[in-house]
Amino acid sequence: MFHVEPMKIVVLDRDGVINQDSDAFIKTPEEWMPIPGSLDAIARLCHHGWRVIVASNQSGIARQLFDLETLSAIHSKMCQLVADAGGHIDAVFFCPSVDNDHPDRKPNPGMLVDLAQRLQSPPESLIMIGDAARDIQAARAVGAKPILVRTGKGERTLQKWQGRMNFPVFADLGAAVDYLLFRHSEDEHKQQ
Repeated sequence: MFHVEPMKIVVLDRDGVINQDSDAFIKTPEEWMPIPGSLDAIARLCHHGWRVIVASNQSGIARQLFDLETLSAIHSKMCQLVADAGGHIDAVFFCPSVDNDHPDRKPNPGMLVDLAQRLQSPPESLIMIGDAARDIQAARAVGAKPILVRTGKGERTLQKWQGRMNFPVFADLGAAVDYLLFRHSEDEHKQQ
């Protein structure tokens, strides 16, 4: 009998984790600028067999700051730059609503539930890397494992939570990926 390796899935928030965040929103492909090291971090995940999914609130659509065509162009740029670095983004999920009661708008768990169903993977097997409390809350709502990065809104999130965190915190996506790859490597050695 052979052992089937469970799918390794990392869900990334976009703004503040992969690219520079802006309180004025990222409205054009030109405004989308990667955080140093983030593209290489995604490539390293891919090289180690992880599937990378992006799950992002994009209320700028409902606020009429940009349209779906522009959002698609921003995501095309992101995916191309990740590919240029040797990585791949398997899917991009987003919620265009400004309504905090919308089931897909983080901190609500709808996007994570949807992507877990589409990947036929239990939600608790997901790892969610974000920079805001809403990312942590969405992960916890489905039993996924949250990780916070200090980039983007991360420092503000840490100040707000003041030591009430029982999840890993890292300087940036690169450091979070180092941790995931090291931890997974250790888990594999324990199973042998």
